[in-house]
Amino acid sequence: MMEETHVTKIPLRPASQVMKLSRMGSAHAHRLSFMRILMRRMQRENWSIEPTEFAIDGNGVGHAVYTAHTPTRAYSLVAFAHDLPAELRSDRVIAEAWDCTFTLFDGIPSAEDVERLSQNVPLQEAGRISQSELSLSRANRSVRLWAHVVDRLAAGEQPDQTMVSDVGYLMRTTAVYGSGKFGAADRQDIADRPEFTAPFQSEMLSVYLTRTFVMDLVEHMARAKGGDTAVPLNPTLRRQFGIGNSTGLGMAPFILNHPILLNNWVASKEEALSRVRTLSSFTAADQSRFADLVQRADLNWQLWHSEHPLQIEKLAALRTDLDALHAFLSAGPIVSWDAIYCWAEDALSEEGCELVVSLLIECHPEFVDELSDCMSADESLDFRIKGDVKAGDILAQIEQIYGWAEGLNWEEKGHNARVWYVSEEKLEPRLGERFEEDDIADYEQPLSPLRDVFRFAQCLESKDKDVTIAEVLLTHPEHRHAARRVQIAAKYPYAEIRDNTICAEMLPIDMLRFKLSFFGAKHFDPRSDRWVRINMFAGAPFPQDLANAADDWFFPPLPS
Repeated sequence: MMEETHVTKIPLRPASQVMKLSRMGSAHAHRLSFMRILMRRMQRENWSIEPTEFAIDGNGVGHAVYTAHTPTRAYSLVAFAHDLPAELRSDRVIAEAWDCTFTLFDGIPSAEDVERLSQNVPLQEAGRISQSELSLSRANRSVRLWAHVVDRLAAGEQPDQTMVSDVGYLMRTTAVYGSGKFGAADRQDIADRPEFTAPFQSEMLSVYLTRTFVMDLVEHMARAKGGDTAVPLNPTLRRQFGIGNSTGLGMAPFILNHPILLNNWVASKEEALSRVRTLSSFTAADQSRFADLVQRADLNWQLWHSEHPLQIEKLAALRTDLDALHAFLSAGPIVSWDAIYCWAEDALSEEGCELVVSLLIECHPEFVDELSDCMSADESLDFRIKGDVKAGDILAQIEQIYGWAEGLNWEEKGHNARVWYVSEEKLEPRLGERFEEDDIADYEQPLSPLRDVFRFAQCLESKDKDVTIAEVLLTHPEHRHAARRVQIAAKYPYAEIRDNTICAEMLPIDMLRFKLSFFGAKHFDPRSDRWVRINMFAGAPFPQDLANAADDWFFPPLPS
């Protein structure tokens, strides 16, 4: 609960501000990101993690099992390492071979389980796993850095710091599948387990264990090459490595298809920000602590590289913002936490302002961390359409929620330029050009809520205002999904993106970055407007360090 209850609470930021795609595409990770939630639980509950099997030869081929023991259960990453020819290495979803493949097993696998998994996990989509498995994933080496680290360690030397900083990971995952895909356990099978109540916790655990395995694997290969001369990674340098990830369009439909979950993520973050802004106490010690955090964010900026024009522009703006933030903090005493936010909203770019939001949240775990229990959702509870609502009432709700787009002419090509569809070969989301690709509209997915709601509104405007929605939908069932979205958005203020998701100017990477910020990713590096590389768990403590590590690892530490 908040202290100082006599202070009038600052309202949550409106959806019209925070649910614009440009703002969503400027989001940064924060204390309520799913990696941070997992790490705090692991520390709080004193989880132990151990390699229970490591049968990998000197060429880096074989399998390993890493088991995480919670207070009541065990989960095991079963990893398969392969000797992958360079010409087969690809981050694209159509790849059919990888350097490593993984599954997160529910419990401790037997020899028979490992044998079964060895026949399926390396095949990924072409294989099948069972309800005993919670996720399926794969990863490829960052080839140049991998070879450099192995060679240096084998020779008894540490890797070059600049190369490590430039890349940040030795392997990157190209997919982490869960929630029933390819035979894995459904989300509902594990949702009641406390350790998996928050979103994507099994996937985050899989990635964390993957990072541990990868670091052990590179040191193992260095020993195989260098023998007694080989040395392990320096612990401080070792912690700088994360796990990379290549993420494409698949993430965008997720947040469109889960409006209540989307609302709960954003509402929790906005509640955290409101709590911090409402605090009336702000001391010289608070200002010093915040200034140190800004300096650490600056160090993080220095490690953030991209060659894509969109991100280069954002990083340049963030550099200007950080300089302005340093100057603001140096100009004199700050009067309140809210003063920092208000200044940032007025003086900085969206990129810089959203970084300040994350920094403000970071400063007050005592008011923020409990909100991690509010981020999941049982979306079945609001799936049923309330058929007794009158058409006039629904039109009023549409005006309130979607009225900002009332002037859009859906006959103009620019507003209706894109088509979301699913590829036949890989069953993966794709984005096509409506007026350039023949017959593509025949395969369109319902991922344009704004347009569909306006079509629904046009239908309602031709009806009597007192007719019920049930009566309308009996003769116009094509509007059922739009009717449902309106009713959900009326109840959950952050359920709807306040932008057109099929317009010509829409950048899918804004949705990707937004979701990945809630994962806890950093160093967003777009490779196009439709896929992005990130780093996960860089700086996080390894299993042997969990008990004594503070939950402040996301930003690089200040030089001692």
